[in-house]
Amino acid sequence: MYSYQRLEAWKRAHKALMLTLKSLDDAYHPRSKSLFDQIKRAAISVEANIVEGYALKTVPLFQRHLRIAIGSAAEAETLARAASEARYLEPALGNELCLAFGAALAALIGLFRSTRTPAAPLRVSPRS
Repeated sequence: MYSYQRLEAWKRAHKALMLTLKSLDDAYHPRSKSLFDQIKRAAISVEANIVEGYALKTVPLFQRHLRIAIGSAAEAETLARAASEARYLEPALGNELCLAFGAALAALIGLFRSTRTPAAPLRVSPRS
């Protein structure tokens, strides 16, 4: 097991990606092609940016890639919602995808916050 696979954010992103690939292939219709392709690209980007940032082994580069992954997770979630509302996906499947991307997004935000250095304590000056 690669060490990035221990990250909860990666686990959730991977789960969302696998669900995306399987469910969008099963629901394919020519009218949904461009939307489904964009959802797939965003889902791939989430997992790929976690791995790429982790592999670069510097905090600033990891943070940069996490920010990209956060944006991609938000994009995938909103596009999955749109696909469901447009009836390109069954509502239950659209909801499952939205929940999967929401879980990945929450884990990514937590991981990003954990990489930030704690802020210096505020200095409160006494009132005069």
